[in-house]
Amino acid sequence: MTTQREYDITLFGATGFTGGLIAEYLAENAPNDARIALAGRNRSKLDAVAARLGRDAGIIEVDATDASSLTAMAAATRVLITTVGPYILHGEPVVKACAESGTDYVDLTGEPEFVDSMYLKYNDVAVATGARLIHACGFDSIPHDLGAQFTVEQLPEGAALSSGAT
Repeated sequence: MTTQREYDITLFGATGFTGGLIAEYLAENAPNDARIALAGRNRSKLDAVAARLGRDAGIIEVDATDASSLTAMAAATRVLITTVGPYILHGEPVVKACAESGTDYVDLTGEPEFVDSMYLKYNDVAVATGARLIHACGFDSIPHDLGAQFTVEQLPEGAALSSGAT
């Protein structure tokens, strides 16, 4: 699909609690030249989040029940992060729009049925368009990742790290 998009990263659900945390993280950590958009159904709430961030962000009004607005949102960005759940109820149209638009997709679902269903329905489309569909990003892995990091930090300086696999 096209590589030139209006935005590099779009955050769908930016006005919710988790979306707000992600918006703040992006504002503080994304490269200065990253083109970020905040998306959701309430313009005034999106404007308030944008004002709080201290950096430019586009605003996209979109409703999870409106397929054409979801398609337009997906086509306008390289990567779409969504916090709009429950995913089993609201996620499929977003995955479909991203898969068909060649847009990379990231969510934080903990719903295995949703993940399996989206793989079966949209993996072939995503492969054909070059979209990468990433589910459960940071959901269940964080406790294990933090445990591994803590363990490594306790090792003596210069200790060799190995998985033991040969």
